[in-house]
Amino acid sequence: MAITGAHVLLYTPEAEALRAVLRDVLGWNHVDSGGGWLIFGLPPAELGVHPGETTSHELSLMCDDISATVADLTERGIEIEGEPTDVGFGISVMMILPGGVEVRLYEPRHPTAI
Repeated sequence: MAITGAHVLLYTPEAEALRAVLRDVLGWNHVDSGGGWLIFGLPPAELGVHPGETTSHELSLMCDDISATVADLTERGIEIEGEPTDVGFGISVMMILPGGVEVRLYEPRHPTAI
């Protein structure tokens, strides 16, 4: 079996604005799959499995220096909810992207697989 990658979907009523943030603010490489439908390459990723009462999934983005990253993202117009906080596994804050899409940003303290 050869699984070659993962595809993440973000749903928002402000899809064009969110695509613009991923393209212009985060600077992610992308392809146009037709009609302006952009598909973005993600940074290296890892997957963790946690026990839970119900099934769910979450997207988190990691950085090396959360203070510098938050300052840069704020300067580029990204809404940051609150201040970075120690959450045990790292220093974390929520980014609010167009359409109210919440994505955790964190500086990990745990060993990473990437």
